[in-house]
Amino acid sequence: MEEFDFKTTEEINIPTKLIEQVIGQDKAVEIIKRAAKQKRHVLLIGPPGIGKSMLAQAMAELMPIEELEDILAYPNRVMENEPIIKAVKTYPNFEYLMKHPYFLKLYTPKELNAIRELTLKKDYVGIVKALSIGLGRRLISFKEMKKEEPKKLNKNTALLLLALIGLAILIAPLEESLKWLSLTLMFGLGLFYLFSGVVENFSKMPLSKPLKPKLIVDNTGKTKAPFVDATGAKAGALLGDVKHDPFQSGGLGTPPHLRVEAGAIHKAHKGILFIDEIASLKLNWQQELLTAMQEKKYSITGQSENSSGALVKTQPAPCDFVLVAAGNLNDLKYLHPALRSRIRGNGYEVYMNEDMDDTPENRRKMVQFIAQEIKKDGKIPHFTKEAVIEIINEARRLSGRKGKLTLRLRELGGLIRAAGDLALERGHKYVQKEDVVEAKKYYKLVEAQIGERIIERKKEYQVFLNKGYEVGRVNGLAVIGETYKGLVLPIVAEVTPSSSSVERKIIATGKLGEIAKEAIYNISAIVKKALGPEISEKDIHIQFLQTYEGVEGDSASIAVALAVLSAYKGIPIDQSVAMTGSLDIRGKVLPVGGVTAKVEAAEEAGLKKVIIPKMNEKDVIKEGRKIKIIGVERIEEVLEHSLKDSKEKKELISLLKKLNEEDKGDKGSRSGNKTKKKRSRKKE
Repeated sequence: MEEFDFKTTEEINIPTKLIEQVIGQDKAVEIIKRAAKQKRHVLLIGPPGIGKSMLAQAMAELMPIEELEDILAYPNRVMENEPIIKAVKTYPNFEYLMKHPYFLKLYTPKELNAIRELTLKKDYVGIVKALSIGLGRRLISFKEMKKEEPKKLNKNTALLLLALIGLAILIAPLEESLKWLSLTLMFGLGLFYLFSGVVENFSKMPLSKPLKPKLIVDNTGKTKAPFVDATGAKAGALLGDVKHDPFQSGGLGTPPHLRVEAGAIHKAHKGILFIDEIASLKLNWQQELLTAMQEKKYSITGQSENSSGALVKTQPAPCDFVLVAAGNLNDLKYLHPALRSRIRGNGYEVYMNEDMDDTPENRRKMVQFIAQEIKKDGKIPHFTKEAVIEIINEARRLSGRKGKLTLRLRELGGLIRAAGDLALERGHKYVQKEDVVEAKKYYKLVEAQIGERIIERKKEYQVFLNKGYEVGRVNGLAVIGETYKGLVLPIVAEVTPSSSSVERKIIATGKLGEIAKEAIYNISAIVKKALGPEISEKDIHIQFLQTYEGVEGDSASIAVALAVLSAYKGIPIDQSVAMTGSLDIRGKVLPVGGVTAKVEAAEEAGLKKVIIPKMNEKDVIKEGRKIKIIGVERIEEVLEHSLKDSKEKKELISLLKKLNEEDKGDKGSRSGNKTKKKRSRKKE
């Protein structure tokens, strides 16, 4: 890769804006920019690990921040269980303060001067830095200045003075009756003073103080719009809640407004509400979310019917958010139709890219991604140029298509960290190519590890063969689930006299799915054409060996057709050959998925050749392969490369070619007749 002019990823500049760090999703990036500007909702659809949450966070950076608001809950003196909700600008400009002069006293003269100057400059970030504390916090911490009262004599001083006077009276040479009368008066005066102090303190108890508001949404210190991830949130966390109060009587209870808790929809006010796996939300929650989106305000109430919080319902609280919902393709059928309609009618739907073209520009983006992951991790060393190239080669392999780079970046990120950890253990200053190669052995999905063990067991017990010749036995290929791990799939066929004089059967076993079953029936058309009427008197048995995990899809079609033809004609099949490919009822080999993983499985199993559809050849990275890859277009080519040389083989291939030519001739004559008919109609 000559376009790389760096030695290590230390030299790579990483953009500061998140939107510029998104890799391979150019269409989605453009839509996100537009949606942020116009405040549109967005639905992102695609497999996990391709950057949906990163796009949502990037959108929050693009949203305007001068609209940020704090939300407070106030007590309602008239209707206690309906707290009053008020919203104030977190960092107000000077115009806002002029419209609301009550707030002026919350700021110092220096702060007011700064607000005035920065408002003229339209420097909102400057206002944030100058004020530090948001208006919501100032409101709950502000104390009204009390009028100066005349200084009162200290209680302890007064009592001491009374005691000294009493002592002086006791010592003074007065008549006894006058002396005790004076002492009694002084004692009564002292008791009265003490009692008046108790009454005064009682009148100042907290129960008589005015109740302060509760700050339920606080945006203090934020220099960008809120980003709230509500993935997996329950009703209370999403829509807000009112706490239960066990002390509801006797004046010991907590006032309703102090028990109000804002939900994610309120915390995302003037920002982004991100919900991944959107279809996992219950339908009634989706309906409530839709209501909040439409009204831009939503009352908070207790979510549990058994809680005292259910008695409380606030005035509608602001929730003017932009929804960024995400999920995979299967989630669409579980999404509430009205919610999806709302997004579609006031926003965008985006199907994310799963790969990108393998161009110099995109390879540079992949280098940027590696540097970003290193910086994000903060613990692993930088990569050398050779190590970066090895990661890019893995991106090619994971794409499963020639000329493409995968965008399953989460998996690549895991490999980057695994290689970094290995380099640290080995004491390397930088991650080397050999660290990445070794890390690939450790960083594997659980399903891929299970696949390897299945292959090991099949090798151990010789479930599949990799040498010699066998009649009616073929090495098919498959992919295990979503793991992109290939597997050799032995298939055995047998043709027997029919067990019924009325009905002939095709019996296929091996936990086949619906598509796999249909593929078996499609293959019977080719078999009947090749073998003639005599096959209609036979039963065809097809067995997929040890497929405990099940079989789905039609990629084993050419293998099944070959096994049946071999079993009927008695022509041995080369067991050093594996194959994958779909087949139409006229014998044309069609492309399939997961070809790279299947080729790797055949290579690991010690096979010498692998047959794949001609149209899939471009999807396989052939460099460094020890196995011969053969691309085919028709079933005759499959027979040519897999059956043992014999007279029967030549006859069978010749027959199929002849039938194919006849089909072409029939098509030509039919199209010719149609043309003649059209011409004759024109003459008429």
